[in-house]
Amino acid sequence: MSEIRIDPLSGLRVIVVAGDALAPAHAGPAGPADSADPILTGDADLPSDPGEDPLFAVLPARGGHEHIGGDRPPVASLADLSVAQVQEELERWRERMRAHDAAAYVHVCAEEGPAAGAPLRVELFALDFVPAAIARERERFSAHAVRTMGANLLEDVVQEEVRRRERIVAIDDEAVLWCPYASGHPFQMMLAPRRRRERFQDDGPTGAALVHRALTLLRERCCASPPLSLWIRTAPRGAERFCWRIDIVPRLAAAGSLELGTGLHVNTVAPERAAAELRTLA
Repeated sequence: MSEIRIDPLSGLRVIVVAGDALAPAHAGPAGPADSADPILTGDADLPSDPGEDPLFAVLPARGGHEHIGGDRPPVASLADLSVAQVQEELERWRERMRAHDAAAYVHVCAEEGPAAGAPLRVELFALDFVPAAIARERERFSAHAVRTMGANLLEDVVQEEVRRRERIVAIDDEAVLWCPYASGHPFQMMLAPRRRRERFQDDGPTGAALVHRALTLLRERCCASPPLSLWIRTAPRGAERFCWRIDIVPRLAAAGSLELGTGLHVNTVAPERAAAELRTLA
């Protein structure tokens, strides 16, 4: 059985998988649509308190975990699909997210490259808690709304990025694609809707065309599709102010000791330079 351990120093949570629970499904290529791995469990009878040990608190890893595949062709990258097929893929993600609306947070992520195992791997994790990074973003959205009399943080960021044009890669009728101001990785990109929407799983634009363009540009820039991670950031349950986005992070270099030891990223390609190169390719 998997469990969530709470670090006594940082308070952060870690999912620890007992034994060989991840073999072979998690270690190899993605399985059929909606197949389950034993990382998270939906057992409501498991205890919900962290135990009596103040230093080594542990919780059951409660939630849902599935692969999302459907009838998608066996491709190594979303860039191998047409724009219409990427739209279908994102709608499939949206449908599976809706099926877990009761979760505190739903995280959908795609892995491309040798580390994921071909073909493209897409997974959904439905958590019964809000991870610290998302909780911090939720707090910053709320603080920005208070400071600005109700404005939305990501909406304001998008508007300012469009005004400055320094880090914009592409814009269409649905979304904006740019290299974030504080990108932690070379050629990292972010996509957000042109008009604020809290939850990705709700009806509305998906940004499929710009997702496809982003991955095509990375393929052209790197002469092949690079290993990358892509995920949906959507509003946690109960968040009053938020805006969904899609993060695209090429894994062009391994994490170093500074990043692993402090969480401080070192990016060797400034986002302004990365955006300029990608715009030239476009």
